[in-house]
Amino acid sequence: MLSWIALNGSRSASRAALWTTSNSLRLELAPRGVGVTGLHVGHVDTDMAADVDAPKSSPRDVARQALDGVEADAFEVLAVEVSRRVKAGLSGDPAALYPQLAV
Repeated sequence: MLSWIALNGSRSASRAALWTTSNSLRLELAPRGVGVTGLHVGHVDTDMAADVDAPKSSPRDVARQALDGVEADAFEVLAVEVSRRVKAGLSGDPAALYPQLAV
């Protein structure tokens, strides 16, 4: 979800850059028959997120969704509900994504 919402400074910026890079690579590689599937996840229950006190996705479930997306030639796999909600909110009023800024 950090690809689409600014919650964590440079981390959000780097995720947004990766999203744009995925889209650029998809356009560049399509004429060669190469597909690009972006994977959007939250915290995954791995050693890397061991110290995170938040809900985590199962690595097995994320991997299954990713492989299913690649097999289906999906542009993106939104592996967690929060990613689906944030992306859906992009077409709406930005205040809905940033309620802390509401006046």
